[in-house]
Amino acid sequence: MRQEHGEFRISSRGPGLYEFTGEVEAWVRRTGIRDGLLTLFCQHTSASLLIQENADPDVRTDLLRYFARIAPEDPHAYVHTIEGADDMPAHLRTALTQVQLTIPVRGGALALGTWQGIYLFEHRRGSHARRVAAHLIGE
Repeated sequence: MRQEHGEFRISSRGPGLYEFTGEVEAWVRRTGIRDGLLTLFCQHTSASLLIQENADPDVRTDLLRYFARIAPEDPHAYVHTIEGADDMPAHLRTALTQVQLTIPVRGGALALGTWQGIYLFEHRRGSHARRVAAHLIGE
């Protein structure tokens, strides 16, 4: 049994879903591990990770609109406002999604479904350099 550790850096330019499936697939291939389990962990409290459809961009648009409705930017609705009007809604959106993904690796490839992609879900308005830690265990 082998283990590999890595890190992905995703640059965001405001709210959105930033796909990084290709980078993860390339890293898994470089490790040489054929069968195992990959864990990805977002090291932030105002961004999250999603496995989501990567064929129709309307899905991403609808997700952004939905989260804007359920966790709106309203500085009068929150106590935590010191970091700006978009910060507390970003924390709520992260709490409603996830910061960790676990994906099987089979035959040296991610065992994702046909239309699935891996996304960083940025919840803040500004540009950010986000970090996602990776751990792959297998043989």
